[in-house]
Amino acid sequence: MTTKYAKPWLTPFFICNQEEIMPREYCIANARMVTADAVIEGHLCVRDGRIHALEAGAPPISRGVAVEDWGGDYLLPGLVELHTDNLEKHLMPRPKVIWPSARAAFLAHDAQMAAAGITTVYDSVCIGETQDKGRYLMLRMAVDAFTACTSGNPADTGVRTEHRLHLRCELNDPNMWSMFEPLSATPGLGLISLMDHTPGQRQWRNTDAYRTYYSTIRSWTEEEFASNVAELQERQRTYTPLHTGMVTEFCTAHGVPMASHDDTTVEDVNLALGHGIVISEFPTTIEAARHARNNGMTVLMGSPNVVRGKSHSGNISALDVAREGLLSGLSSDYVPMSLLHGAFVLQREAGLSLPDAVSMVTRRPAQAVALTDRGELRPGLRADLVRVALHDDLPVAREVYVRGKKVF
Repeated sequence: MTTKYAKPWLTPFFICNQEEIMPREYCIANARMVTADAVIEGHLCVRDGRIHALEAGAPPISRGVAVEDWGGDYLLPGLVELHTDNLEKHLMPRPKVIWPSARAAFLAHDAQMAAAGITTVYDSVCIGETQDKGRYLMLRMAVDAFTACTSGNPADTGVRTEHRLHLRCELNDPNMWSMFEPLSATPGLGLISLMDHTPGQRQWRNTDAYRTYYSTIRSWTEEEFASNVAELQERQRTYTPLHTGMVTEFCTAHGVPMASHDDTTVEDVNLALGHGIVISEFPTTIEAARHARNNGMTVLMGSPNVVRGKSHSGNISALDVAREGLLSGLSSDYVPMSLLHGAFVLQREAGLSLPDAVSMVTRRPAQAVALTDRGELRPGLRADLVRVALHDDLPVAREVYVRGKKVF
């Protein structure tokens, strides 16, 4: 593999022009600011798209500096999302229905991200599949739409949030590498995850859950299902070790962060550690989560799991992972609004302080992929901000800012 790579995951994917950050300087007053270690009632000032100051109490009176009173609402850092399937849902809104305009689908997805308080988005697209071949059709469309919508000025493209690409590699698919290689130099590629959805292990240890999940697109007799499982398991033995080596070699050579998907056993985690993988994405057992965390990996769980109180596929509860002190961060996975909601559920149900709970959807995901310029309310960092009001126990994003510019 000789593809040239310029480490785009370490640089902002779009840069707002200075004149687009309006006004140049302003202050937000009467806000409950959630910092890394406290909730401070006070004000935050923005200058040139970055946090200039934050302090308790009212802002100083300064001629020409606009002040907005937030009426006691929460002020959070912009949420950082490392794994969302939401773009695919817009590209294929119904089984076997491909939306004719991939760009329109991308912009609808982007608007939904902004409305959820998410300011940095890692758009995950699948390379390979075990059953849903519609994802083959979506792959090129998704990457083309990503490139078209993020390669220009946001004022021209209509994009509200900052997007990066997360390639999800289905290792047991015979065609995975031939599809991966042309996409490996896509500008904005920021994360690669290694997956194996072969039934009988990892996420689908329970083959009945696997069968139920795919029942919307496939139906089997008992004999057909057993034959299909046997075929997939044979495919796994042939291709998963081969593709694991190829993908991890590429990532190591080019410095792309890696995530392992659905770690279930200590052996799964050890395999990931041996390849230099830094994120354990959605571990399915407490044993795997504990071993990953004890060995320095980021343990990322799904926020829908937190909000629902359980996994949709019968695996470990993310709340239990949090209660054990093993959780590093959350991902919205298949429900964008669950990321913000999940942080407040963690505070209420898992005993975390609000700063610690908010860090699970801001600072810690950012740290996992070496984004040091965001994820926290601190002078000098990007003014990616979310205004949050509580309606009963439900947090709602009222306003969202990216680099100081209001996008929602």
